[in-house]
Amino acid sequence: MESLSFMLLLVAFAVLFAFSVMHDMHMFQLNSYKPKVQFKWLKNNPKTLLVGAVLTVICALLTVFVKRSDLVRLIAAVLFAAAAVFQRPKKAKKPLVFTKRIVRLCVTIVIVTDAFVFAVVLLAQKYMALLFAVCVLLSMFIMLLCNLINRPLEKAINRYYINDAKKMLKDHSRLVTIGVTGSYGKTSVKFLLGTLLEAKYNVLITPESYNTPLGVVKTVRSSLRATHDVFVCEMGAKNVGDIKEICDIVSPKHGVITSVGPQHLESFKTLDNVKKTKFELADALPSNGLLFLNGEDENIRAYSADKYQNAVRYGLSDTNDYYADSLSVSSGGTSFTVHHGQESVSFSTSLLGRHNVINLVGAIAVCCELGIPMKQLQPYVRKVQGVEHRLQLMRKGAVTVIDDAYNSNPAGASAALDVLGLFDGCRVLVTPGMIELGDKQDEENKAFGVHAAAVCDYVVLVGKNQTRSIYDGLWEGGMPDDRIYVADDLTEAARVAYDYDAKGQEKALLFENDLPDNY
Repeated sequence: MESLSFMLLLVAFAVLFAFSVMHDMHMFQLNSYKPKVQFKWLKNNPKTLLVGAVLTVICALLTVFVKRSDLVRLIAAVLFAAAAVFQRPKKAKKPLVFTKRIVRLCVTIVIVTDAFVFAVVLLAQKYMALLFAVCVLLSMFIMLLCNLINRPLEKAINRYYINDAKKMLKDHSRLVTIGVTGSYGKTSVKFLLGTLLEAKYNVLITPESYNTPLGVVKTVRSSLRATHDVFVCEMGAKNVGDIKEICDIVSPKHGVITSVGPQHLESFKTLDNVKKTKFELADALPSNGLLFLNGEDENIRAYSADKYQNAVRYGLSDTNDYYADSLSVSSGGTSFTVHHGQESVSFSTSLLGRHNVINLVGAIAVCCELGIPMKQLQPYVRKVQGVEHRLQLMRKGAVTVIDDAYNSNPAGASAALDVLGLFDGCRVLVTPGMIELGDKQDEENKAFGVHAAAVCDYVVLVGKNQTRSIYDGLWEGGMPDDRIYVADDLTEAARVAYDYDAKGQEKALLFENDLPDNY
């Protein structure tokens, strides 16, 4: 009985601890491997400690009131096994990726935990169940401790990769690197440049949303070839200095700043810090480099008025160096005319919305300044495709789906509603709202709700607490309660949205934002 209870508890603990620490590592990965962000996440999600806390209390009581150690261990083993079933990995939108860093972290966790288990077995078998429960309770902190242990090694590995990428870029002397950053629109402009620059050049772009230093480094080390003429590098940021860090790696010759707005204010704190960070790209350009600025963005205009007077500006007003007018927008696409100096060229695209035209004008401006005649770009503009999950149009039976689920910000959400407004018939919005807007989050979500009330026939909100401000905005905008539904998760929300009776009309569904698993 002694050895059986001992083995059962050991196995049950091992399974439960493995499940717990996998969840901890998953959140850590989603939180960009930043301990401060992880602690903030833990503060907002204290229930993650609930299972360990309950087990600790029960095992403490068992240790005090049950005299037989084998019986304590047997009861604890059953409890640990039940908790393991409860804690088993769930299906995630973005599952834990077992990168080399995560594998190294796992090895350190195994070593530290095995040392702890050995000490408990050797020195404190009487309190074995209690100590194992405490270990489960502290799994998050054990994982963070192991990350701290690995930190010197991780820094050394990252430094090697960064230096290797720098060397590869330096050895490719004829490569022209174009940095693209902005609070929103940077990924779209990057993909547009990847298509339009093909009119003359062999182009490498950072894939998907590889816009962090190590994402950029991975792109260079795995994909850069001697045949590439241009490298379009997307640069993301959540803190002051992030853009400079990427610029120090890739040394961009030209730069595009697509927008400056209230995004990631939880980490940036102020809009001034956002402006300063985005213009780190401008400050990194050489004297013969070109800076392209969205002239329709009021924050860009205000910040660049004095210091960046020689920048190439693009937009919709004729005060810009490159501008578009004669916009004609329908559910089938957009046509417009771009002017530069004495030249005017008409374009058509399947993309929808005023903001996409601005992005296209910016990409056209870059191409023209790099020696591609504007007229030569016409077929390339026609063939551009929407970026996945960024106002991506899809047809599902009798329903038109507008997938804008990648992320959301005030300007992007407003633009998405404007696109939804282009469709006749029944218009439905599905959204969990916007995040990472700091003190402005409630204000911006409420304004989003007011706008949605003016555009939509129905609104499905995902998550009661997260969307309270949007609900207030919908109510203020005059939307009846019977046209608002609050769902627990995206699956329920989608089912409700598809089930709405369009009364014989066409139905258009806008999916605006989809929060990651750590929200």
